[in-house]
Formats: sequence, structure tokens, C-alpha cells
Amino acid sequence: MWEWKTKPTKTKPTETSPHAEREQKGAAGGSGPGPSDSAPSLVFRTQLAHGSPIRRVEGFSSIKELYAKIAGVFGISPSEILYCTLNTPKVDMEKLTGGQIGLNDSIFAHVKGRKKEVRLCKSEDSPGLILSDNGAGCVFIKRIRDGGIIYLVQTICVGDHIESINGESVVGWRHYAVAQKFKELKKWEYFTMKLIEPKKASEMQLRSKPGKSSVEKLPGGTFTRKKSLRLRSKGPAKIEEKIKPSGAEAKAIERIDDLLELYMGIQDADLATEIFEAGKDKGTSEELGKALKEVLEDFVFPEEVVPDVWKAICDATRT
Repeated sequence: MWEWKTKPTKTKPTETSPHAEREQKGAAGGSGPGPSDSAPSLVFRTQLAHGSPIRRVEGFSSIKELYAKIAGVFGISPSEILYCTLNTPKVDMEKLTGGQIGLNDSIFAHVKGRKKEVRLCKSEDSPGLILSDNGAGCVFIKRIRDGGIIYLVQTICVGDHIESINGESVVGWRHYAVAQKFKELKKWEYFTMKLIEPKKASEMQLRSKPGKSSVEKLPGGTFTRKKSLRLRSKGPAKIEEKIKPSGAEAKAIERIDDLLELYMGIQDADLATEIFEAGKDKGTSEELGKALKEVLEDFVFPEEVVPDVWKAICDATRT
């Protein structure tokens, strides 16, 4: 974690960013020392994805806190936010806000729009949906498999929030629990889904520029590597170097994400990374299974998947 030390003779921090403005609390001339947490205060630009003025949010350590801050500056309820994307107002599932936010990133919040209801027959073992969630109780469609049941239904789109299945609300559920609900439906059984699509942008929507490149030039001709804010469900957020996994590790994480999709019908790169980190120093698949129970807490990881996950980790760490 970075530490910002108070130096009365200097009025500027050592680094600046056009999108994340760092403010030193309790600096010279203040009424007292700063907060006990040594992390600097970061200010991020945010907009509603369908179009809004630019606002600023700060002082959050988790996704839920981020949504509360965004809701506060726009005067809406946090439950209205379906998910956020980074540096684009489009419904782009590759740009979803996860556990890391680059210090140069702009945040676009996608809020609830039109409601819709569909009735379908489960004519195949899987409805063909790949799910994700926003970390705050909202499950949405991340991908639709070609040729599946849902693929032919034009009213169902990537980015739609699943509100209920057969009259049972799934608000507050995790993505894997909703995927299991679909799995439990009997083949040839009819089921009803209520969905909410993200609010659409107007034709005059304000366009945003993408974030800066990974190397930022600073006053005086110096350079800095790109950093990010690591959000946590427990404890304070931390500023870290935004380092991409090595080639072998990246392939292992991708393989774990593919296994989550294959066995559970979900895609979650953050979860796949967490699983990889939990298992990379373990000696056996049994140790991995125990570690996953401890690290993932309420997430019931299927035991039949553990050997495949273990193989993916071994291939990456023992080459």
C-alpha cells in the first residue's frame, strides 16, 4: 500500500492523473492528522451510461460501496445500478468493473430500464446462458451461446438482469446460484423469466474518451507505470501495480474460467483468478479443495471440478 507523507514545503503530490485525483487528507494547514488508513483518497470520474453530466466519487473500498457512492451523486437508489463498465458507456462484457479499477479509468453505471417477461420451454439440458453478477446482488446475462434456447429469443439480450424465475425472485443471489436454478429445471419444462434491460442511451448521448495508455507522462518529463485500486469485500482497498499474469498463468486462469462456464454456466475472471491464487502453492488436489472452501466461503465449489482446476494450475506453475 502506498503511503503519502505530509511535507509542508510541497503542495503537489508526486504523481497526477486526469481521471483519479489524489487528495492528501490532513495535509499542512489542516485541522489535524489524516485518517488512520494510509491509502490516499482517490477521486474517479463517473457517468450514467445512458447519458448524464460527469460526477466524481471517492472513498470506497468495495463494489457495494462504489455503487452507493455513484447512487448518491446521481440521486438514485444503489439497487438501480445493474453493473458498471470502464471507459465505455456501451454494454461491453469485456469492460465490466471487477476487483480492480485503473487510476486513469472512468466509470459508467448502467441502471435499470425496461422490464420484460418471457416464457420458454427447456428443450435442452442448458438454456444456453452464461451468467455473471455485479457483486451486489444483481445477476445478469454475460453471454448467450449460439444455437441455444435463448439464442432464438430476440427479446433477451446480453446485459439483461434476471429478476425472477418462475415467480421466485433471484435478486440478491450470486451467479452460480441462479445457474444452479436453471440446471434444476426439468427438460421440456416451461419456465418464466422476468428480466430488466439496462436503460438505453439517447441519440445525443455524451461520448467519453477511453482511458490513457498504461504509461502516463508526468510534469517534469517523468513516467509512471499504471496502477489500479484493488477493491476488497473486507478491509480497505489498496493501490497496486496493475500487472498482468504471465503467459502460463493467464492461460491457467482462462482455463479455470472456461471450467466455471462448462460446469456451472458462469463466467467470472476475478473468481478464476482468486481460485488460481488459492491453489498455486498447494501440493495436492485435496489441499486445493480445502483451500477453496476456506477462501471462497459461501461459494460451494463442485468437487468434480477440482481435479481439472488442479491440472490447469499445475500446468502453469510446473512448466
